[in-house]
Amino acid sequence: MELKRVVVTGLGAITPLGNNVAETWQALTNGVSGAGPITHFDTSKFKTKFACEVKNFDPTAYFPDKKEARKCDLYAQFAIAAAAEAVADSKLDLEKENKDRIGVIFSSGIGGIFSFQEEVRGYDEERGPRFNPFFIPRIIADISAGLISMRYGFRGPNFATVSACASSTNAISDAFNYIRLGKANAIVTGGAEASIAFVGVGGFNAMNALSTRNDSPTTASRPFSNSRDGFVMGEGGACLILEEMEHALARGAKIYAEVVGAGMSADAYHLTASHPEGLGAILVMRNALEDAELNPEDVDYINVHGTSTPVGDISEVRAIKKVFGNHAFNLNISSTKSMTGHMLGAAGAIEAIACILSVQDDIVPPTINHAEGDNDPEIDYNLNFTFNKAQKRTVNVALSNTFGFGGHNASIIVKKI
Repeated sequence: MELKRVVVTGLGAITPLGNNVAETWQALTNGVSGAGPITHFDTSKFKTKFACEVKNFDPTAYFPDKKEARKCDLYAQFAIAAAAEAVADSKLDLEKENKDRIGVIFSSGIGGIFSFQEEVRGYDEERGPRFNPFFIPRIIADISAGLISMRYGFRGPNFATVSACASSTNAISDAFNYIRLGKANAIVTGGAEASIAFVGVGGFNAMNALSTRNDSPTTASRPFSNSRDGFVMGEGGACLILEEMEHALARGAKIYAEVVGAGMSADAYHLTASHPEGLGAILVMRNALEDAELNPEDVDYINVHGTSTPVGDISEVRAIKKVFGNHAFNLNISSTKSMTGHMLGAAGAIEAIACILSVQDDIVPPTINHAEGDNDPEIDYNLNFTFNKAQKRTVNVALSNTFGFGGHNASIIVKKI
């Protein structure tokens, strides 16, 4: 069976850096941090008091009926917002398209944690259960995929992927595979997350996973620096329209890039820590390269998982050096989480968009917040981490890594068309 070619024809994003793709990309290439004091709840008793929140989000712009917006958790509102931009950007003629052949595969690592928090907090044992009738639909992680399909009438493959911080890369990978196997003409894919709630921050604080650099939030996410002390939580949504290439060409679609490979693997090692030698990361990148029928030397840019955690950054660097050998020193490497924060289940989708726009514009966004001399003895600084300033270069092929708690690893590769 001859596999179909898959291209990207629409993008959408709502992030801590902007409420659309253009604003987000401009901030990414300018090295802007999205971090600031948390406004979602009172942080006075929390170890971490900052995060990368979405700013000035108005759900009524996407839900003309306010009652419909209230039926959705914030994470699902972000999903709808990102999907609306991506569908509009794709210019799919929904009056003419066969909606049986358009699917939605959308992810969230955690789902409706705000709704869960508020309903449980409001429970009164003496009064008995009086939960909101939309409680369950608001918290389940698959509901954003369902909501997007219902909004546009897309009846193709429809489900959610949940693999912690690898969730949206897994969603994109599944969409890629369904299209190239001929199961759909187009798929709306990506992820959304809204976990900057007191249970989210408190839970990650209990694991000592978050930075506590409360005196300087904008510089707290500092991947590959010796002084890194944990990740900065982010929120938002990101969406891609993947489309079978011949279908896209036939309708004269704008094509951003081609998706050429996807890889998956497991660390099979630890609940939350990556394998110290990066064994799962090595395997997932090799699997993606094999799937794309590319050599390591073909890759120009890696958007790394790079969360700014003490163990994870080291293991990913070791994996890159193992997979790419001497070519590792010719690559540009960057962690856009230094600017967006870690958007958890949405991270892979926004980082895929960063790779796609790098391929389109021939520019690599930076890893910000690295100070001269702040070097970890376990990290090889002969590698080009694109510290502090974006770099212009030809980017024909870009690879995106995402790794999740539970040892889930996913990578995708995009290529200039």
